[in-house]
Amino acid sequence: MSILEVKGLEKVYVSRFGGSRAEALKNVNFSVEAGEYVAIMGESGSGKTTLLNIIAALDKPTQGEVFLDGQNMNALKESSAATFRRNNLGFVFQEFNLLDTFTIEDNIYLPLVLAGKSFKEMSGRLKPIAAQLGISDILKKYPYEVSGGQKQRAAAARAMITMPKLILADEPTGALDSRSSDELLHLFAQINASGQTIIMVTHSVKAASTAGRVLFIKDGEVFHQIYRGNDTDEQLFEKISDTLTMLATGGMRK
Repeated sequence: MSILEVKGLEKVYVSRFGGSRAEALKNVNFSVEAGEYVAIMGESGSGKTTLLNIIAALDKPTQGEVFLDGQNMNALKESSAATFRRNNLGFVFQEFNLLDTFTIEDNIYLPLVLAGKSFKEMSGRLKPIAAQLGISDILKKYPYEVSGGQKQRAAAARAMITMPKLILADEPTGALDSRSSDELLHLFAQINASGQTIIMVTHSVKAASTAGRVLFIKDGEVFHQIYRGNDTDEQLFEKISDTLTMLATGGMRK
């Protein structure tokens, strides 16, 4: 069953006085099944971030529709969009977006505080997530007291604690060293194995090779896609690398 459907998506940015138009997305169509782990790849300026922002209801398309679990995201009013995002989406960003004046624990609790949840419920949700992500011993510390990898684990916990229908990750390994990146990708695989649906935008072939499907965006379109099937991470890595080379030289079409 599709949890996300993207239909005929287009996004055109027009300059203030209408003198120029930039087409960021054109006729993007795809769906994501519940429990899938999808990576989105493409060169800078290909439309990846624009697509992610529209899926997150942070931006509206010029044309087309996005449905999350049957809800038309375009139909959301500004007054209800933030609540819908908080209740249905989890976010993991490249720069962590943790508040330095809050402890790790309070940063993770924040979306539940905004949703009006009780401390008992928040604490009950956090305990197993912190254990799964290996951050139980740093919950009382502040972001500036922990490593980049630990910050990203905390960000992942914050995304998970609302039990979202979909986690959106924007270059989650971009600010991490290789060891921390490997640890985070292993955690993402574990989270996905538990049934969590994930969409990850990334430039990293290694990160994308941990997903179950890879969508390639070029010039605002879904240009090609690869399914993992029975491939190992290493085999998928090779296929992704070959595809990126072919796309860069103008070959291949979906």
